Amino acid sequence: METVAVILAAGSGSRTGLSTPKQFLLLGGKTVLEHSVQTFCNHPGIDQVVIVTATEFIGKVQDIVKANNWTKVTAVLPGGKERFDSSLAAVRHFSNKPDLVMLFHDAARPLVSERIISDALKAMETYNAVDVAIPTVDTIVQCDAQGTHMETIQNRSLLWRMQTPQGFRQNTIQEAYRIALQDPHFTATDDCGTVLRYLPNEKVGIVRGSERNIKLTYADDLSLLEFLLSNPE
Repeated sequence: METVAVILAAGSGSRTGLSTPKQFLLLGGKTVLEHSVQTFCNHPGIDQVVIVTATEFIGKVQDIVKANNWTKVTAVLPGGKERFDSSLAAVRHFSNKPDLVMLFHDAARPLVSERIISDALKAMETYNAVDVAIPTVDTIVQCDAQGTHMETIQNRSLLWRMQTPQGFRQNTIQEAYRIALQDPHFTATDDCGTVLRYLPNEKVGIVRGSERNIKLTYADDLSLLEFLLSNPE
């Protein structure tokens, strides 16, 4: 099967509270983006890589690609205002390859492992959509809309925390978004969620992730990532 890794790097990273978008922050002497892309470029099961970024950063990303001699990177695409706009940019870029396996990965998860990628690709032999996730270890409560009081406690044994990459056949994710975009109330922060909602008969497989595969969200996460990077598994 032909495979492509889609690195989503269009976010502003406003929650970090830093002036530099998180994908360009330095981690162990390289940008967060470089760590993420390099892992997919190194993986023998990945045929090509595309990077989706904000229009104003396309030149910067192209310079990073050139400096690293990433021959698997075939395109740097402009993203959109919302996360799903960036996913859609990649889906549309490959509209002529309906059987293509696409792994969507947040650039802000720089410690994704070869094992996770391999397991996701293996799962794509069975499913048309897969998600990387880990079981929650915390008790999860559902609150009222204002967050003032608890309403129900969820069954922890059934709850998993979603990570990336998320894998799809191109025609599956394209069809999910085709239907979603006809819904005037459509909102999404997650591609698997779009498949679950708009293609309810499509089972989404689960691949075991890792506690190391954390997402850089807040400035303090950099310290943890530095520690994990210097202490490999």
